[in-house]
Amino acid sequence: MSQIPRIISKEELPASDARWVTLQKITFTDQEGRQRLWEAAERKTRGSSGVDAVAILAIMQPKDKSPPATIIIEQFRPPVEKFAIGGIQGLIDEGETPEDAAFRELEEETGFVAEGIIESSPLMVSDPGMTSANMKLVTLRVPVDNAEAYNNLPKQVLDSGEFIVRRVIKLDKLHEELEEYSRKGFVVDARLSHFAIGYNLSSRLARGDVL
Repeated sequence: MSQIPRIISKEELPASDARWVTLQKITFTDQEGRQRLWEAAERKTRGSSGVDAVAILAIMQPKDKSPPATIIIEQFRPPVEKFAIGGIQGLIDEGETPEDAAFRELEEETGFVAEGIIESSPLMVSDPGMTSANMKLVTLRVPVDNAEAYNNLPKQVLDSGEFIVRRVIKLDKLHEELEEYSRKGFVVDARLSHFAIGYNLSSRLARGDVL
């Protein structure tokens, strides 16, 4: 029977016991030559590619010219103790390229299969003041015949213990949908929020709206 996830306890974790992340004390000199200290988190899973993770922006453009859409996911995230709304993402396996990982993660988390890469970004960071974790954003083209495919979701290929709800949302509705999620008590991943805000602003500017 499905139930609502809940946090049972929280305690400090010694770095030696951590499987996925560790803490580092960094000593560096600043622009004035002064020696300073910095605390940072670092992933233990980075492979030979030098890239920790991939974020996937799936673009669906129906052949019948219906409005384009993207796929978002709902997933409980223990660090924030809430369900988070974000894009598709995952760690890169050893021997895998970020682009290979993007195709794999898209199919596993959503069931959709991409037909090609629209764009693969340079290496990026999202919280450089706290962590050395990095990623690439891979934008994938997902073929669909019409907007009916937005509601006919294929079977996911989730790992044991992985619980992901996926939704297809039209791009011109993404910003307001994320705002509605926030009103309902969800937290929205900043990367997805930034994309939605940028898309919304671009659309308003294209219409000639006064900002």
